[in-house]
Amino acid sequence: MFKGSLVALITPFRNHDVDETAFQEHVAWQIGQGTHGLVPCGTTGESPALHDDEHKRLIALCVEVAKGRAPVIAGTGTNSTAHTIELTRRAKAAGADAALIVCPYYNKPTQEGLYQHFKAVHDSVDLPIIIYNIPGRSSVDMTNATMSRLAKLPNIVGVKDATNDLGRPLRMRVDIGADFCLLSGEDATAVAYLAQGGDGCISVTANVAPRLCSEMHEAWQKGDTAMVRQLNQRLIPLHDALFAETSPAPVKYAASLLGRCTAEVRQPLWAIMPETQERVQRAMRGAGLLN
Repeated sequence: MFKGSLVALITPFRNHDVDETAFQEHVAWQIGQGTHGLVPCGTTGESPALHDDEHKRLIALCVEVAKGRAPVIAGTGTNSTAHTIELTRRAKAAGADAALIVCPYYNKPTQEGLYQHFKAVHDSVDLPIIIYNIPGRSSVDMTNATMSRLAKLPNIVGVKDATNDLGRPLRMRVDIGADFCLLSGEDATAVAYLAQGGDGCISVTANVAPRLCSEMHEAWQKGDTAMVRQLNQRLIPLHDALFAETSPAPVKYAASLLGRCTAEVRQPLWAIMPETQERVQRAMRGAGLLN
């Protein structure tokens, strides 16, 4: 259903408010650069710091620019089932094509709790759902067995897998089948994930290198492994630099160097350190993104 390079969109701010013009220009640039899917209001978009009205507005703004040229997968997950249902309903009303729902963070539900959480959202809103499994931030790890149960529900269509366990996609293909969409959530291992049965990547790096990321996935789909290797080697220092401090602060700084937005993040995030700024600049020059 979804494949290739999908961008985990940053949310531009200016003087603490959402910069709607910068956001829509960023979405339009992504489409023009060949990005295959758009993910507004995910954690890279600082969703925990967004007000509900901002959340709904950003999804609507993204849909308005996309105009069906690329699917819009709206981040709607929170650590409250009722709130997640409400945000998912709003995303559907705004025209999103699917919802990306993170495993509830901090609460640490059991595997049965995870199943019941996602089932409750599934049963409440008629919208395709991609599970976001990121144990490093949520403190819970959905097992393949739980995911297999959820995959039997018609609108649970895939996973954004940020476990960095490269055995998982292969095992999920065996356990769940070919129709379940497997998207990496880790830029640095995205190619290895594709080799293990993945369909694509929901990428942070694509915010600043959309053309390189989309070309790499298109080369993979064509079987041009030499081009994949060349592009991947070009991008790996940038992947590393963009996670040198807590994301999305480094990628927003990188985007500011391209004039796409300010580097502003909302608290409790904070601006990156000068040494990290220098590292991001070096990586962008190395990737050919800055003169």
